[in-house]
Amino acid sequence: MEQVNPIDEARRYVANALEIIEKSKYDPETKLYKDKKYVRIAGDTLWKGCLIALDAVFQVRKGKGRPSIEKYKEAVSKRDGKLLQFVNSGYETMHLYMGYDGNKDRKVCNAGFDMANNIIDRCALLYPGDACA
Repeated sequence: MEQVNPIDEARRYVANALEIIEKSKYDPETKLYKDKKYVRIAGDTLWKGCLIALDAVFQVRKGKGRPSIEKYKEAVSKRDGKLLQFVNSGYETMHLYMGYDGNKDRKVCNAGFDMANNIIDRCALLYPGDACA
């Protein structure tokens, strides 16, 4: 079985999240998505894609138990300050505002997609197996 490049896999998650959020139906009058359920699913999907990219570069999942956001922040802070800023902002936007709160504001959702792309693009630069870096 062919091994999937984790950066490509992370980008696939972003593409899937875009398909998901489109199901929420954007209302241009209110500048809000109509269905919080799809915003939540899209936010969770974006964040999971970011975790795939982060795990590929930082191997945070080694050891016992489920890694916390603090473990990711600690690992990232030792190597890339710019990526740490993206992770901090991305965690809040994708995981908390979109994933938990289901914030339907289009600006928030667009920021989540931007942050996901920033995190994945930065990880692509650091990932040793990525020929695109």
